[in-house]
Amino acid sequence: MSARTRGLAAGALAALLTLGAFADLEGQRRRGRGGGGGFGNDLAAYQEYNTPYTGEFTFVRLYYRTGGWGRNPGWSHDWPLAERNFGEIMDALTTIDPRLGGGNVLAMDDPDLFKFPVAYLSEPGDWSMTEAEAVNLSNYLRKGGFLIIDDMGGYRDLQWTDRMLEVLLPGHELVQLDVSHPIFDSFFHLEQSNIEMPHPYWGGVASYWGVLEDNDPEGRLMVIVNHDNDIGDYMEWSDRGFVPIELSNEAYKLGVNYVVYALTH
Repeated sequence: MSARTRGLAAGALAALLTLGAFADLEGQRRRGRGGGGGFGNDLAAYQEYNTPYTGEFTFVRLYYRTGGWGRNPGWSHDWPLAERNFGEIMDALTTIDPRLGGGNVLAMDDPDLFKFPVAYLSEPGDWSMTEAEAVNLSNYLRKGGFLIIDDMGGYRDLQWTDRMLEVLLPGHELVQLDVSHPIFDSFFHLEQSNIEMPHPYWGGVASYWGVLEDNDPEGRLMVIVNHDNDIGDYMEWSDRGFVPIELSNEAYKLGVNYVVYALTH
């Protein structure tokens, strides 16, 4: 992508963020109080909004069992507006032609996971897996799948995420990524100032961690962890004025880069 084209895309991004959310989401937002669907851990209730596989790029959110957050468990936070808003941005700025209107919620042991190249996991501090879920998700990553882990902060969350990744990918190394990694230049060219955004609630400076295939510094990035960051939240509220538009822009740039990297590696 040329520098001129990237510049045009970046300029268009800010304008797109002024678009209003779809009217049919208002009931879901009220029910979920803006944090999630309000269905608790009832996977079937979320999956009523799933769409059949068509070959189009479709946002996939991973479900896991948790006792926290009552009707809005952490894995569901920002559903469904984050994925719907993100789809609109990808459709406007890239040639990916994503499935619009939202995304699918899948359990980690769902065989349909292999139909989708990118999966998103929210709030890994409460992440748990059965053996079957761990085996399926591990195979997904080893066969080319890409996992985005988001909405986390502090040492405990990072330590627990590392433990869960060890279950999936024994012997892995969770390494900190800097702006020189290709994922930060896969569509938008990002500088250090672009990625050092604060978490929308508790601040701090975002950092990015990853698992590389065979722990090879030049290998394929299989997992990216947004630490002290929450791009899902920035996407959910990007059209409501609750978060700075400049930071929502950076969150969308990160999300687009992640997807483009996953589709090209």
